[in-house]
Amino acid sequence: MIRLLVALGFLTAAAAVNAQAHSSQYTEDYQREALELFRDIIGMRTAAGHGQVPAMADYLAMYFLDAGFDGEDVKVIRQTISTGEEVASLVVRFRGNGLANRKPVLLLAHMDVVDAIRSDWVREPFVLIEEDGFFFGRGTSDNKTGVTALTSAFLRLQREGFTPTRDLIVAFTGDEETTMETIQHLLTDHRQLIDAEYVLNSDAGGGYRDLDHNDVSYNLQAAEKTYVTYELTMRNPGGHSSVPRSDNAIYELAAVLKNIEQHQFPARMNEVTQRYFEEMSSLVEGDVGDAMASYARDPNDPAARAVLSKYPAFNATTGTTCVATMLKAGHAENALPQTATATVNCRLFPGVPETEVREQLMQAAGNPDLEITIAFPAWEGPMSELREDVTAAVADAARSQYGDVPLVPYMASGATDSLHTRMAGMPSYGTGGLSMRPEDMFAHGLNERVPVDSFFKALDHWYNLLTDIGSDRARQ
Repeated sequence: MIRLLVALGFLTAAAAVNAQAHSSQYTEDYQREALELFRDIIGMRTAAGHGQVPAMADYLAMYFLDAGFDGEDVKVIRQTISTGEEVASLVVRFRGNGLANRKPVLLLAHMDVVDAIRSDWVREPFVLIEEDGFFFGRGTSDNKTGVTALTSAFLRLQREGFTPTRDLIVAFTGDEETTMETIQHLLTDHRQLIDAEYVLNSDAGGGYRDLDHNDVSYNLQAAEKTYVTYELTMRNPGGHSSVPRSDNAIYELAAVLKNIEQHQFPARMNEVTQRYFEEMSSLVEGDVGDAMASYARDPNDPAARAVLSKYPAFNATTGTTCVATMLKAGHAENALPQTATATVNCRLFPGVPETEVREQLMQAAGNPDLEITIAFPAWEGPMSELREDVTAAVADAARSQYGDVPLVPYMASGATDSLHTRMAGMPSYGTGGLSMRPEDMFAHGLNERVPVDSFFKALDHWYNLLTDIGSDRARQ
């Protein structure tokens, strides 16, 4: 069983046990090539504002061309996004013989990263550093292992003379961490390049390990919550700070935020979250495991939800969440505030209308003078049906690397490019290939890392998975 604190991600680094793996153990040609590629792309600062995404797309394109892919099937698509920056996508088609008589499968990863400031990090963030059984560097987990593993799998299959029974398509996007305009551009202006029966995304899902680095489960992402941001504003005539008045915009906004803090949105459940809590209930010990089982049977069980709500990751799976993230108020230190504004970011349970959430925020606020406006519009994507052909193929690939672990479907609280492919009618599933302990997950944070052994296992995960779905063994 998973130890409870490990499952919740509360263990400290002091309790960690080194993974002990070292890259020198991995000597196959494809492993060394992948490591070289990984090192090079970690060195590219593909964060917003640095202009490195097109260079990375060109660099990766050369790998595919050198491996023998036709130039017509390797396309770098440049575009200028709303921020004014030039970015790019890379689309590569592995042509099949058509024997499966099925549409292609689309494989996703993103080349961009959240920026990292050198003074904040223990190590240089844009240099791949191997230490204590881990690869450190910005983008190691989010999402340059995915880029590397998909590239490696395509190159390996191409060199082996493999011919899939349907087309396989890689799409590397360039601004997933910011505006997600590259995936939208591909879907609207280049749909013929990426149209597919379904999507496998390397930017979500993967294995979970216990404190001693034992593989416990493999999670398949099949749904994402809807992202929307509001601005909540209180207004006031203001005045001189030497003459305070009872209706102060800052105090009134503070009261509104405290009311919203106490508000709990209705419990929700779908096929994915029900399966998640059912599977996890047998892997998590104690009251939390019992609460998961109870919640899976009845999401309106108040006692079960009360237990789950104590833990942020589990609470986020039970329904919509909203949280204040930024504040702006006043115009001078010696003047009463005329406006006070809070930014509130919400993650909506799939299928919940944005208008319904806005109405609930207004009711919870308890102040009819509050103004609520949308700062970032809602992207409402459906969940993806748990198809047997997908779950079986992913389970086989995961078990080939991580042993006889259960496949656990889940809903992500964050957003990936899969949001847009689902909205475009393509069922999408996250299966990153990495397996990690919760306390080693630092995507977007300091000292991002991946276990060395898991990096190399991810290469084989994708190779095995693409061999399966691209062969006559692919399940109907």
